[in-house]
Amino acid sequence: MDDTPLASQIRPLCLQWLARREHSQQELRVKLEAKGFVQGDSLAVIAELAQQGWQSDRRYAESYARGRIGKGYGPNAIAYELSRHGITDVDLDSLAEAAAGGWQNLLTQAYRKKYPEPVRQATDWAKRGRFLLRRGFPAAMVKPLLNEIRRELSLSRNDTRF
Repeated sequence: MDDTPLASQIRPLCLQWLARREHSQQELRVKLEAKGFVQGDSLAVIAELAQQGWQSDRRYAESYARGRIGKGYGPNAIAYELSRHGITDVDLDSLAEAAAGGWQNLLTQAYRKKYPEPVRQATDWAKRGRFLLRRGFPAAMVKPLLNEIRRELSLSRNDTRF
């Protein structure tokens, strides 16, 4: 354990932040720099906390990804946001599978939540597609979903059995 005077100031701050929620190592470094601590001193304390299990980039990534999946964000957006926090190696597919039954189910849920009503104009298709792309879903997933919804709408309009 590092017993330097600065470490004795840095460690309680980090523990206080980690008690509230998970933080990536990069987030802790940025917060400590904002408080005026030198990066060299911060790195030693953060490494020690990680070694002791108080801080974990893996736990942070999983927690962050589960939260974003719960809000209907796709794999591209979540991976980008995690990379901005210094995290590049996380299995998003298994998290999406556990949380929503996979990315395709999450995509459908996000679409149905935002657009419960049927399409009224042809220009709405582009608007809906852009929304899903901004949410971080790849075009390779969005296009088949919109095509499937178009087919469902055309079948329901042509169905004269009722």
